[in-house]
Amino acid sequence: MGRPRRPLLDRERITTTALEIVDEQGDFSVPQIAKRLGVQTASVYHHVDGRDGIVELLRARVSSAIDTGTLDQEPWDAAMAAWARSYRAAFAAHPRAIPMLMTSPVRAPKVLDQYELAVGRLLDAGFALPHVMPVIIALENLVLGSAIDLAAPEAMWVVADETATPRLARALDAVPEGRADQAFELALTGYLRHVRTLLDAPEQGYAP
Repeated sequence: MGRPRRPLLDRERITTTALEIVDEQGDFSVPQIAKRLGVQTASVYHHVDGRDGIVELLRARVSSAIDTGTLDQEPWDAAMAAWARSYRAAFAAHPRAIPMLMTSPVRAPKVLDQYELAVGRLLDAGFALPHVMPVIIALENLVLGSAIDLAAPEAMWVVADETATPRLARALDAVPEGRADQAFELALTGYLRHVRTLLDAPEQGYAP
């Protein structure tokens, strides 16, 4: 019997399988990956640096959909807004991966490269160094919360008795389609409005 044309295992197939499992159930285990690929668990470990290594492969895969070219736009706030929208779309495609990825340290080199670009963009725009990471982290909080919201039902509030909560019922009736997109753009506008004020803020650190 000849050798298979494609190796049974490689990092790409492990990543794809892990992401499929995460999309289905929100987490993964190495034995689950091995079972789905029809190999022994030990064989998977020959290709990756344990579970943490797989998490970083997943982070790199999901983040690869972010268009880093957006950070070249002018002016800087247009660049950050475009990056935020691309970032949101990439993670909205895999909302169940967000809690796992956002609660483990970032080590993937390609993802760190994206942060390097974002940091450079803000420094070039004139932001004081102590402000840079709070600005990026705040943007991530906005983006990832909205990415999860995109996966939620359009109707997130179920009012069984409108007489008990009449104002809420009226407010919900007034919400147009695409509530998640509108809420995201509202939050992004407010975020950028405040971040612009930091260009003239003292360098000792962020102050609300």
